[in-house]
Amino acid sequence: MTSTELPPLERGRRLPIGFPDPNLADDEGLLAIGGDLSPERLLFAYEHGIFPWYDEGLPPMWWSPNPRTVMDVDHLHVSRSLRRVLRSTRFSVSFDRAFRDVILECGRERDEGTWILPEMVEAYCQLHELGHAHSVEVWQGERLVGGLYGVQRGALFAAESMFHRERDASKVALVTAVESLFANRPSRIFGCLRNPTRTILGARQRSREARRGCRAELRNRSPG
Repeated sequence: MTSTELPPLERGRRLPIGFPDPNLADDEGLLAIGGDLSPERLLFAYEHGIFPWYDEGLPPMWWSPNPRTVMDVDHLHVSRSLRRVLRSTRFSVSFDRAFRDVILECGRERDEGTWILPEMVEAYCQLHELGHAHSVEVWQGERLVGGLYGVQRGALFAAESMFHRERDASKVALVTAVESLFANRPSRIFGCLRNPTRTILGARQRSREARRGCRAELRNRSPG
């Protein structure tokens, strides 16, 4: 497939925002190239299972992987040792206390480089200020040692990235996020990219088609 090129939003003009049908994405999930990281475009993208991911020097690239990893509380697996860590005083956890610090830490010290570019940081911090992006912070005393951030639309939370500076810190962040998201509404989905930590904790693969119906329902549901 040839990826669709998207125009940027023009300041002062309300242009329609759209993406191609996600089923037109290539095998890796690349759907479109271009556009911008405006709040309007980002929110529209997440509502339709699309997210930006690209390297420095390239235009925004928009992805809709098939399948994609999801987590829910019914399939969450917490080992006895991790449950002991969660019950201990080794770490403390907060929400939305240090969003910018979390996203900056997520972009540091990656051997494969990072897609969390300065413009990404500013775009997601703006979403956070608007109440659409959230973080979970894990602390050891006053030191930030782990965390994650993501975007929430209705009852759907899409986790973007996480980090740890101490063993188990990212697991604590992820388990806390899932259990908190599902505290009042068990059908809520926690969407994320696959990695070994998430797989250990019970992440599953779901097809794009299977996610579509759930996403439509959850994005219109109150997160409370």
